[in-house]
Amino acid sequence: MRPLRAVASASDRLATGDLSARAELTGPPEVRRAGAGLNRLAVRIGELLAHERETVADLSHRLRTPLTALRIDAESLRNHAEREQLLDDLDALERTVDEIIHEARRPTRDDSGDASDAGQVVAERAAFWRPLAEDTERAMTVELAGGPIPVRVGREDLAACMDILLENVFAHTPEGAALAIRLSHRAGGGAWLVVADDGPGFPHDGLAERGRSSGGSTGLGLDIARRIAESSGGTLTIGRSASGGGSVTVGLGPLGTPAEGSSRHRRSRNGLPLLPRR
Repeated sequence: MRPLRAVASASDRLATGDLSARAELTGPPEVRRAGAGLNRLAVRIGELLAHERETVADLSHRLRTPLTALRIDAESLRNHAEREQLLDDLDALERTVDEIIHEARRPTRDDSGDASDAGQVVAERAAFWRPLAEDTERAMTVELAGGPIPVRVGREDLAACMDILLENVFAHTPEGAALAIRLSHRAGGGAWLVVADDGPGFPHDGLAERGRSSGGSTGLGLDIARRIAESSGGTLTIGRSASGGGSVTVGLGPLGTPAEGSSRHRRSRNGLPLLPRR
């Protein structure tokens, strides 16, 4: 039983993302074959992951050429305000491309130590998007629980999650549709983040699944947000706001929570996922 337990232990380590885990080839022939198969699988996973990361980095690097062309065009604009705005946007886009390349080429690691103050990150991203809300005549309310709210999500990932949720509101609701952001403490630690709007609502309840979309979008945004939530041990659910518009609730796990988020959603009688109890 001891050799079999060693194979099971190596399997558990691989399941948590430790691709350096290997099974000891000891014990009965059947156990040794199982261990050897597990080791070959680990090597293959590492090779596929390395290839995927290099592909992402290469594709991101190719964006530099059109970005350079856009910068040249922007610098030729005569309107000073428009030129500065476009150059600022290009700077932000180039920083994002640099971050993607850096992340893609960084060795796989355990993110269990990632953490951030949800209150601070949410406040910063809400402030970033507020000028656009004012430009599009949207009433924007922000309710944040007092004090630090530590969550098991890195600062960059949480900011990306916020940007995805808010970008969806601006892209898929008409100008003038109000939106609300609410961040509250979750029982047992962590946080609930709710982004709701007065738009037409979600056309169906599977939008958090990869590849499902509407309105010509890629369908990846909410899936990325879901995976960020689940990596913290939390969840993402889609529902309706009080006005009948869309509502997305993200549960963020507290520090020390195992990453066991589930994609299963409790559903109401009309088929829409129910919001978690706060």
